[in-house]
Amino acid sequence: MPTKLRLTQADHRRLKAHLFPGDGNEAVAVALCGRRRSTTHHCLTVQSVVPIPYDECQVRTPYRVTWPTDRLVPLLHKAAQRDLAILKIHSHPGGYADFSDIDNASDADLFNSVFGWTDSRFSHASAIMLPDGRMFGRAVLPDGSFEPLESILVPGDDLLMWPSASQVALPSFVQRHAQLFGAGTTRLLRGLAVAVVGCSGTGSPLIEQLARLGVGRLVLIDPDFVEAKNLNRILNSTREDSYLKREKVKVMARAIAAMGFGTELEIISDNLATPRAIREVAECDVVFGCMDGVEGRHLLNRLAAYYLLPYFDLGVKLEADGKGGIKEACGAIHYVRPDGSTLQERGVYSDEDSKAAGLWRTDPLAYRDQLRAGYIHGVAEDRPAVISINMNVASAAVNELLARLHPYRLDDNEESAVLRISFIQGQTYRERESGGAGQFAKHLGKADVRPLLSMPELSEEVA
Repeated sequence: MPTKLRLTQADHRRLKAHLFPGDGNEAVAVALCGRRRSTTHHCLTVQSVVPIPYDECQVRTPYRVTWPTDRLVPLLHKAAQRDLAILKIHSHPGGYADFSDIDNASDADLFNSVFGWTDSRFSHASAIMLPDGRMFGRAVLPDGSFEPLESILVPGDDLLMWPSASQVALPSFVQRHAQLFGAGTTRLLRGLAVAVVGCSGTGSPLIEQLARLGVGRLVLIDPDFVEAKNLNRILNSTREDSYLKREKVKVMARAIAAMGFGTELEIISDNLATPRAIREVAECDVVFGCMDGVEGRHLLNRLAAYYLLPYFDLGVKLEADGKGGIKEACGAIHYVRPDGSTLQERGVYSDEDSKAAGLWRTDPLAYRDQLRAGYIHGVAEDRPAVISINMNVASAAVNELLARLHPYRLDDNEESAVLRISFIQGQTYRERESGGAGQFAKHLGKADVRPLLSMPELSEEVA
């Protein structure tokens, strides 16, 4: 089963500083990882990193490092208790981009003991960092064999992703993309798995672009069906779809299948707040939120922290006076790093908004009662929607993804944590990342827990 590894930008930088102290010798660190246990893709998410002090290493040369395992013991206890994974990371200061014979013998010895301690039926992992920060690695299977990691992802201001050495074949329809972004980035897109939550106003044009860019796998989530009132903004929808009340995800799937690009699809006609949807999103590499509501945003932000996923949130605000006058027409794209500031901390919504949205979904009668009594603010249930504005925002979001996979802007991506577009002013505004991990910091890399995301309403046995 393919295995992926994810770690935060902060952990990647911490590791690089420790593994390359400037003396030209190898160094080593260990980490405790959460797991997304799956029958298709096993994902390891770094929770905590423990650098092995240089003075505790018995040997440190440019080609070898040996170290006592005392500092590994507390991690082994936690791994055994919760069936977590152990990751070993060491450096190759000379830039040798493979595991050496010494590495093979060292890993075989170490992980034999790790499996004896944890008694897990799932893999652990070993990784190597090169002087420029690139990483490669392998899963260590219970039988002692090695298997290359399918990919290593660092969802930072830039999206650092290193797939396994196997080359992804580029189909002819992406050749023009490769002329701009190069074969490397185009191959990354072809090997990428992207979740899109919400398949309507901004979701449908975003999905169209991702498919035509050559993204290899799309997971589409939306519980609603096509209605006549939203035919004005759902690409590839028809009057017949609204008559027959076809599910939005099926309309999207039909259009992608008709393209004939070989895109792998998973469609979920259900709410995001379901165990199946959470698990499917968690296995992806990137997630886009194209939802109007607060509850879904809060849930995706939480999910991004647990599973160390990069999250792009799209929002459109249109306000009219009912007489043909336009008060507001704007859009915003928030890029959320798992170890960065959250949407709530950026003022996108408040805790009260989140509670009201949850009550609206789970208990509409109680919601109406509390709304009338003035205990909560209302959830906007019907808003203006214009396809030209939606498509503009969707395109900007896709370009944000491309700019982070293939940094090409004059300014660093850190300066573009938020992109705001004012259609009235004809201006765009960018805001930099405002700080470190906030309300979800304690959940970084937890991955699968019971209940999922530590939320009782998601109680279900984890796959």
